[in-house]
Amino acid sequence: MTPPETRANPELRGHDHAAATLAEAAGAGRLHHAWLLAGPRGVGKATLAYRFARWLLADRPEAPPDEAPLYLPPSHPVFRRVAAGGHADLRALAPNAGERGVKLMIRVDEVRQVPRFLGLTAAEGGWRIVIVEQVEAMNAEAQNALLKTLEEPPARALLLLTSAAPDRLLPTIRSRCRRVDLFPLPAPEMDALLAGWLPELEAEPRAVLARIAGGAPGRALQLAEGDGLLLQKSVDSFLATLPRPDQRALHALADTLAARRDGSAYVTFMELLRAALGEAIRAAGRGQPAPAWIATRPLAQWATLWDTLGRLADETETLNLDRKQAVLSGLSQLASR
Repeated sequence: MTPPETRANPELRGHDHAAATLAEAAGAGRLHHAWLLAGPRGVGKATLAYRFARWLLADRPEAPPDEAPLYLPPSHPVFRRVAAGGHADLRALAPNAGERGVKLMIRVDEVRQVPRFLGLTAAEGGWRIVIVEQVEAMNAEAQNALLKTLEEPPARALLLLTSAAPDRLLPTIRSRCRRVDLFPLPAPEMDALLAGWLPELEAEPRAVLARIAGGAPGRALQLAEGDGLLLQKSVDSFLATLPRPDQRALHALADTLAARRDGSAYVTFMELLRAALGEAIRAAGRGQPAPAWIATRPLAQWATLWDTLGRLADETETLNLDRKQAVLSGLSQLASR
């Protein structure tokens, strides 16, 4: 059974330390107006943001001894209103797909509505809260619009920003937020979660899914729903043929990845390919066991290629380039010597 939508998820696993930090700050009586929840994609940042928002809007009830901090029961009226997206004092922004499909962005006109919302008197006499998921999906103009609110926050207003790439934010945004880091879940906890969510998945593929998700439960579910295990097999098969892959197999792979019109297969494949490269580079650099293909060129070249693949993936989606040609170009660079 998969978990409910983020805003309706009552469960927080593996992040009690982060929840306790927020609870202690609120209990001290001088809650900072902006928080940056940072961590890998799908690790639980938005789940924590909604959990904190519900708890504040419900006037900080004390959690039962057997529950993690910031707990609010699903039967609570505030929980139900937040889950339904109908709480008057909470607004959420999240990236929307742009015209080119998978490129996600938060529009500047949405950000410009934040100051007005936060400046209104709270409908229920408490806080006005804005949650911004994946804040790095803002362009420079949108980030500057958000910065104005961070510089002059209204009273009893709270901004909760989540980011998997905080380095992409303006330094002035980062400096005006208190940061809380969320870390990947350990393998046993990931296995227990995935066993409950995906009972049809056997132990071995479940372990692979947890590994390629990097200990992030939400990311694991995305990969499971998006053929992540099959795409990982394609990555492993290609790398095993280096430095002399079969050209017909490369073209067949490129055709398969480009066939999905929304680009999701291409994006996921490139992410998994870069993750495999990064893992092998780190292992070899530390003198640990690494795949045989890593010895076909110096580590510095592999690191450059890792960066090149990232730029290629970004440019392909941003500029709406031909995905098949992008795959062939990227894989050919890995194969050339």
